[in-house]
Amino acid sequence: MDFSLSDEERAIRDTARQFISREVMPLEQEALRRERAHRPGLEPGELRELQLKAKKFGFWGLSTPAEYGGMDLSAVLQSLIVTEVGRTFVQFRFGGEADNILYFGNDEQKREYLLPTIEGDRISCFAITEPGAGSDAANIKLSARRDGDDWVLNGEKTFITNGNDADFAIVVAVTDPEKGARRGGATAFLVDRAMGWRSEFIQTMGEGGPASLIFEDVRVPQRNILGELGQGFELGMRWIGKGRYLIPSAAIGIAERALSMALEYANSRETFGRRIGENQAIQWMLADSEVELEAARWLVLRAAWAVDQGEDPRHTSSMAKLYGAGMVNRVVDRVLQIHGGMGYTRELPIERWYRQVRLMRIYEGTDEMQRLIIARDLLRGYTKIGGSLA
Repeated sequence: MDFSLSDEERAIRDTARQFISREVMPLEQEALRRERAHRPGLEPGELRELQLKAKKFGFWGLSTPAEYGGMDLSAVLQSLIVTEVGRTFVQFRFGGEADNILYFGNDEQKREYLLPTIEGDRISCFAITEPGAGSDAANIKLSARRDGDDWVLNGEKTFITNGNDADFAIVVAVTDPEKGARRGGATAFLVDRAMGWRSEFIQTMGEGGPASLIFEDVRVPQRNILGELGQGFELGMRWIGKGRYLIPSAAIGIAERALSMALEYANSRETFGRRIGENQAIQWMLADSEVELEAARWLVLRAAWAVDQGEDPRHTSSMAKLYGAGMVNRVVDRVLQIHGGMGYTRELPIERWYRQVRLMRIYEGTDEMQRLIIARDLLRGYTKIGGSLA
């Protein structure tokens, strides 16, 4: 059983780390200053400039197929790179990506939506969550009514990432209420902002914020159906599923960086005539954090490996997201405690991480939903205790 990275994997990871350290981390103090002024850490133009710099390093379209100009990396490599990105709190992401379900579009839709999104000329958002349908995504109510060659959309989506910046949305709407979303009654539509929907900013604990999308008699042509009629819920689950091993990948990067700060502080801060790292209370917090971090790392890599092997990744990804999200919350909490009052101030990024990581236990599947999936798989015999070693 070989737990080491290949030379190629190590080289790609180290190059990503070098880029993040040289180009992104130097922007952190400015990002903190902007947040205190209620401004975004990176403006769209600044993010684009960084992405083009990364392209010169060879990082463009981590998961994008080679035929579209991407790197088409394995899930394990994507996880490793997302961990490196997670080490900075500047909200950066590599360019050349598009929503995984946009590849279900026909040739015309790929030309109009997929290719411009990969190139960074268009911005998309994915809209399935509603005020009354979060974890219970099958309970969506936003309706799409057929009217000649068009569909008329009415309703609201909420907590939509990129919803304030997107010029088009992938919207999952109910097209057959009698069937219900889960049984073929929901369809995905490509809906340009110019077709009439509007967004409203939602203020949150973290930097920036998601959006509510309002649809009032928005007319969408039949040709803008993504995939097949009635395939919307299936596509929605495909979109959500991809994030369940990448979210805890980012959590690992945050925890590594935060724990490094705690170690440095424990070795330099003195109280009562000695360094605080000599106190057992501090040592135990450091030890517990290291153990949980390492456990999360292997759960995440196991989930990514399952994707690469063509296995059904839902069980392993749910375990990775559940544990990884909880781990980073506990680690950041300990790191703040170790720093005491300084950790609570906005002079350091710790309080910012404290707010940021809390979302990881909620979005793209709450802790409770992950536990439901894991327990259901066990009870129904979909998986065995011990997983691949059983």
